[in-house]
Amino acid sequence: MTATRRQFLQTSLGAGALAGLSGCTSLGRARRQHILILGGTGFLGPALIDATLARGHKLTLFNSGSSEQRREEAGIEKVVPPSVEVLLGNRDPELTADDRRLARDPDIESKRDPNSPKGLSSLEGRSFDAVIDTSGYFPRMVRASAELLAPNVDQYVFISSISVYTKNDTPWMDEDAELLTLDDPTVEEFGANFENYGGGKALCEQAAETALPGRTTNVRPGYIVGRRDTSRRFLYWPWRTSLGGEMIVPGTPEDPIQIIDVRDLAEWIVTCVENRTVGEFNATGPAEELSMRRMVEGCRAASGADTSFTWVDGDFTAEQGLRFPIWLAPKGDYEGFHRVSIERALRAGLRFRSIEDTAASCMAWYDALPKETQERVLPAWDMDKEAEVLRLWRERG
Repeated sequence: MTATRRQFLQTSLGAGALAGLSGCTSLGRARRQHILILGGTGFLGPALIDATLARGHKLTLFNSGSSEQRREEAGIEKVVPPSVEVLLGNRDPELTADDRRLARDPDIESKRDPNSPKGLSSLEGRSFDAVIDTSGYFPRMVRASAELLAPNVDQYVFISSISVYTKNDTPWMDEDAELLTLDDPTVEEFGANFENYGGGKALCEQAAETALPGRTTNVRPGYIVGRRDTSRRFLYWPWRTSLGGEMIVPGTPEDPIQIIDVRDLAEWIVTCVENRTVGEFNATGPAEELSMRRMVEGCRAASGADTSFTWVDGDFTAEQGLRFPIWLAPKGDYEGFHRVSIERALRAGLRFRSIEDTAASCMAWYDALPKETQERVLPAWDMDKEAEVLRLWRERG
C-alpha cells in the first residue's frame, strides 16, 4: 500500500525527533538553569522554549506580546505554555510595551497603562543563569539590555547572523573573517535593501561583549529553516516538490546550500548554556556539504511525490522572471555564501537532523495552518509560468 503524505510526515517526524535528541547534552550532566529569553515568540524563540522545557530548565520570557497576539488573530497555535513566566515590555529603554502595540493598533491609546515600565526595568535586580537575546538588532538597545542584566546573569547569548561578514567571496571563511561596519553606528533602521542589517548585528555583538566580557556567546546562524517559518525561504522547496510533475531547479546539481533546522539550532544553544560555552560561532549546516540535488531529493522523499527535476541556468530563470529562495550561484561575490566554516560550532556540539526530517516538519506545520494563513505564508506559485520557462529552456537547447 502506498503511504499518504501525512502518514509519511508522521513517520519521518518521529524518527527525526529521536535522531535530533541524540546529539543533546543530557540534563543529568547539567544542573537546572533559569533562562531568560528576550523575545521568544517569533521563529527561533518557540523552538528555544521547546528545547529549554524539554531539558528541565526554568524559563522566563520578556517581550511585547505582539507575536502571540498576531497568532491568535490568525487562528494559529500559541507557542508559550501557561507554565512559562511572561513579562511584557519593550527592548527600547525609552519606551513601554504599550508604545510597541500602539504602532500596530492606535485604538489602544485609551487602554495605555501609565505605570507600564520602560525598557527592561522590570527585570532589574532579578537573577538568571543565562539570557538568550533573540530580538536584538540595534546596538543601543542591546547595550541597554546587556548592561542592565550584566550584574545578575552568568552568560549572555546573542543571536547574530553570518550577515556580519564584510565579504562572501571566500569559501570556508571562519569566525575571524572581517566584520561589517556602519558609517553611522547610531542608525536604527535596516535600510531599503537591508544594507544596515549585518553591520548592526556586528555592533550588537560588540555591545554585548563589552557589557559582559568573557561571558558572551555570539551565535551567527545562516538560513534558519523549519516549522513556523513564515518567510517561505525554505518552505517553497518541500511544498513545490509535493505538487509533483516536472520542477525547475536553478543552477547545477552540485551547487552548495547551507541551512540549519530551527530545532537543531535551539537545542545547541541550550547546550551552550548548559556547558557555559562562550565565544563566536558560525551556526549553519549541515556538517557535511549539502548540494542542491541532495536538498531537493530529500524534499521529494519527505513528500512522497513523483517529482522530476530539470536543472536550468539561474541567469536564464531570472531573465524569465522566476526567482528561487535561498539558492545563489556559487561564483564571484557569492562564491563562499553557502560555504561558511562551522568547525568551531561542531566542536562545541552542534548536531543536525536529516533534510528529510526538516522538510517533513515544515509540511506538517504548513498543512495544519488555516487555508487563509497558508495563502499568506506561501503565495500561489504560477505553474503555467514554470511550464513556459521549461519550454523556452528546451527551445534554447
